Amino acid sequence: MRLLQTLLFLPFFAATAFAQVPVRERPVLKALPLDFEETVPFVEEAIPPADANLFSPEASTPAPAPAPAAAAAAAAAVPLKAAPVAALTPIEMKPTGDDAVRLQIFLDQSNFGPGVIDGRPGRFTELAVRSWNEHHGYPLDSWTAVNIAARKAIPNPFAVAIVPEVSAKWVNVNLPYKKAEQAKEKQMSYRSIGEFMSERYHTTVPYLIKLNSSSKIYGLKPRETIVVPNVAAFSIESLTGAVFKEDQALSQRHAVIDTKLNQVRIYEANLRALIVAHPEAPSRVANRSLVAAFPITPGKPQFIRYGKWEMKNAVELPVWRYDQQLLDTGKRGTESLNIPGGPNNPVGVLWCGLSKPGIGMHGTSNPETIGRSQSAGCIRLANWDIVRIPGLLRPGCSVEIR
Repeated sequence: MRLLQTLLFLPFFAATAFAQVPVRERPVLKALPLDFEETVPFVEEAIPPADANLFSPEASTPAPAPAPAAAAAAAAAVPLKAAPVAALTPIEMKPTGDDAVRLQIFLDQSNFGPGVIDGRPGRFTELAVRSWNEHHGYPLDSWTAVNIAARKAIPNPFAVAIVPEVSAKWVNVNLPYKKAEQAKEKQMSYRSIGEFMSERYHTTVPYLIKLNSSSKIYGLKPRETIVVPNVAAFSIESLTGAVFKEDQALSQRHAVIDTKLNQVRIYEANLRALIVAHPEAPSRVANRSLVAAFPITPGKPQFIRYGKWEMKNAVELPVWRYDQQLLDTGKRGTESLNIPGGPNNPVGVLWCGLSKPGIGMHGTSNPETIGRSQSAGCIRLANWDIVRIPGLLRPGCSVEIR
């Protein structure tokens, strides 16, 4: 325990791969209404080649692999003991139990988001598996290759993490619910340390309670330890209010938002040719042009703006203009409130505005509702997913809403 108490879980996003420009005067977002009722990169050597014998005995046994970078970077987390091989799900099936958590973590850290990490792989996990298979050239509905890769890359699905002291700066147990009172706050903080830690590890408070206990999670304090999914942490404290500029490569990429599948897919600028070398060769080929995919909540049908748009801006910790008339009718009113930035802001921690006024991709204050509760006009992602967008797309890129 003394060793555990000396280890700190360092944030995954503390050092970003892209330049950030501090914001001097952040613009107030004029978004369409929302429904107010509302990592570790995959290890290349862990992914079997497309022509490998996936059903060999060696392929069914997880090989030793380094813990995720979130833990290994600086002894950030203490991974718990991996499950014995006998307890693992059959390699060709949808996993359950700890194996399901392992798969969800692997997909999340590979930029093929499964949604909330909770050990219950549903539709979003299935979509993530299909996208991962497409990227690597495996049959879309196969579980074999991705299970093998997940077992090698994520031997320990759980870790012990310490509640960082910085959580005190991002938690306000008295955060009001009424918009008029929220407009008076300095930031839209988390309402509890349990909420802070659940979003930090891409999960929910109920799942943290399952892993620990209700008394533990509801009574959390800084420096205390809990069991969490062994995923690279989303660090709210690393956000500075940056405005992201165009990038020579990332501004040439494009995104396709599928409002039927509830998924955004991100592609390289130039689609790579899919070539079958011989008529008798397998028809499946890797689609390396597909670089990432995340679950989303689309707008209500009457507010969705289908078509091809350009991303005009990307802003961290945006201030949001709350307009009740806009919520009710879709038309701007004369009275409004400015809701400050923060994780519980209705547009989350990042706003990516499109060339269609008032429409954009953004975060959310309720990640567990992604895909289950419609917004009015915009495209919602979990905060831990939306913060990755500037590393994948930049202003100037095209965004198609289908």
